[in-house]
Parts: sequence; structure tokens; C-alpha cells
Amino acid sequence: QLQLAESGGGLVQPGGSLRLSCAASGFSLADYAIGWFRQAPGKEREGVLCISSSGRNIDAADSAKGRFTISRDNAKNTVYLQLNNLKPEDTAVYYCAAPASSFCRDYEVEYVYWGQGTQVTVSS
Repeated sequence: QLQLAESGGGLVQPGGSLRLSCAASGFSLADYAIGWFRQAPGKEREGVLCISSSGRNIDAADSAKGRFTISRDNAKNTVYLQLNNLKPEDTAVYYCAAPASSFCRDYEVEYVYWGQGTQVTVSS
């Protein structure tokens, strides 16, 4: 069974950093693009960053540019999301997801495998 599991969330002060991990079990992440999404309270889920299976192609939402980075270690079957200079508006549940493709997809519906999410709370 293909499973994704996020970890690394928590409570951080504004301006702080977190590194989220997305680990796969039951399949090799090396064959898939991985996207990070987030859902803030009362808001729709939105895409943050996506990385192709090779790592050569990265798609970033405007909200992520300059503060968040995505990387992957296929040998460890893990994708990372580095969150820097966090702001209260970054508070959300962060999810990783995989499309049935080695390239990032434009629409959330194309992401077929999802983790359970990890909570990130930015507050002083």
C-alpha cells in the first residue's frame, strides 16, 4: 500500500524556521513528483511547492518564493520542505502528496496519494 507520512510540524515563533519531512512507504518516491500543500483554518487547501521526481523542476506558489524551499533525497525516500522566516499567516496543516506522474501537476485533483498532514503554528 502506498503511503506518505509528514513530520516536523510544531509551534514556532514568527521569524522562526521548521523543516518538514515527507516519507514514503510501500513505493519508491524516486518515481514521483511530490507536492506540498497547506490548509489554513477556514480556507481552502492551496499548493505551496512541488518538485519533480528528478529534482530538476520545481514549481512554487508566490507565497513560498523567497522563504520556502523544497528538496528531496530519493535514497532516503523522503522529500523536505524548509520553512524560513515564518509568519502567523503560514499557520496551517501542511500535506505532502504525489501525482501519478514524475512531473508536477497543475491541479490538486491530479494528486492521488496524500499524507495525513502535520500542523504548523506560528505564534508568539
